[in-house]
Order: sequence, then C-alpha cells, then structure tokens
Amino acid sequence: MRIAVLYICTGNYNQFFADFYKSAKKYFLNGIADIEYFVFTDKEQLCSNSDTHIIKKEYKGFPLDSLLRFDDFLSIKEQLIGFDYTFFFNANMKFVAPIGLEFIPIKEKLSAVIHPGYLNKPAFLYPYERNKKSTAYIKPYEKDYHYFMGCLNGGKTEDYIKLVEACRENIHIDMGNDIMARFHDESHLNKYLRGKICLMYPPSYAYPEGKRIPFDKKIIIIDKVKIDKCFNKGRSKSIIRIIKKTISYLYKSISWYL
Repeated sequence: MRIAVLYICTGNYNQFFADFYKSAKKYFLNGIADIEYFVFTDKEQLCSNSDTHIIKKEYKGFPLDSLLRFDDFLSIKEQLIGFDYTFFFNANMKFVAPIGLEFIPIKEKLSAVIHPGYLNKPAFLYPYERNKKSTAYIKPYEKDYHYFMGCLNGGKTEDYIKLVEACRENIHIDMGNDIMARFHDESHLNKYLRGKICLMYPPSYAYPEGKRIPFDKKIIIIDKVKIDKCFNKGRSKSIIRIIKKTISYLYKSISWYL
C-alpha cells in the first residue's frame, strides 16, 4: 500500500515538521504502508530524507496559505496519482499513539476528522458558511449534519483529487465574487463532504493539547500560541471581546434558519 502525506509549513510553521515527521515514523501505519511525504515549504533545506519531497512554496500568510492549499495539492497531481491513498495533515499535529488499518477508508472513499470543539452540539451551532452567495453555503433544515475540522482529511487518491479539484474551483469562484467563506478551506471541505459517505475519524485524531475530552489520544493538535506568540493572530481574551464574540456566534446560529 502506497500512501502520500501532504503537509504545508511556511514561515514560523516550519518549526513543527521535525516532530511531526519523527512521530509519524514511529506511530503511523508502521509495517503496513510505504509512505512518502510531500512538504510545501519556503525552507528548501527543511529535510533531506529520501522519503520526503520538498516543494517550494511562497509564504503568503493567513488565511491564504490555508485557503489556497488545494492549489498547492493540484500542482503535484501527477505525482499523487501513483499512490493508493493521500492524506493531508495540519502542520501542528503530532502522532502520540500507534495508528493502524483502522485509519484507512477501505469501504469508504474519503475520510475526515470530526471537530472536537463541536462534538455532540446541535447543528445550528456548527460554524457552517451562512452566506447564500458563497459556494460553501450549507442549507438548514436537513438531517445528518457533521462538522469536520480542516486539519486532517484524505482518502483514496482518485477520490481525494476530485475533492481537491472541487474545493479549489469553488474557492476561486468565491474569490472572483469577493467572497471569503467563514472558515476558509474548512468551510469548503464541509460543503463538499456534506451528504457524502466518508470515514469519520473521532476527535482522538485531532486531540487539542491541554484539553480534556472523552477520547484516547492518537494525534494531538499542538497549542501553537504556547510555543510562539506570533500564532495568536491578534486574538484578545478580554471580557468585552468574549461577550462580542458570543453575541455574534449566537446571532449567526439563529440566523441560519431565517
């Protein structure tokens, strides 16, 4: 079984690759698959391992480095076609326990991880795109809603490329109409997966560092701000800021049904 791992790190995110790679070699599909890493980075000397391909990527900052990731993936489409499965992992993820065949969507074609922040919450609280003019818009009053975190997704390569192509096209349509989806590429991922059968990873595979949730840790999401304050992106924890954010959140939740 051949697997391609997609990984993006530019600027300050380059510091996470060493631990990600080391933990993957220790825990990820050991003895099960031949894995190659495709790393999009602005640091060409990041890694010289034979199983790692460095693809030069210009640092564009937030949110473009995230929003335009599907463009990056399509730039190596021909290389990916030779792999059975392709998976994307966020830069600040780290494997902390063995992961085996249960990770592979054998019956399903695609896979994605359930967002730990919205676990067991009603669908109207999910931060779906509410703008009807956006290609990422998701309708209310339907059934079987699931909110996926954009940090981990993949599947059978042929089917994952279809996902990448569709999300890339929709993002550029929105950009042409001066529209930015609420949660960027994550919003478009959720739109594409809406109604599709996929292997849903539990939050064990996106366990927030420092949090306590009722799942065993398989992959943790490293708290970036603890490592480098640059990742705070200007977020304020003042009481006024929290109140404003809560009011906005509730308004957007209720307005979904209007």
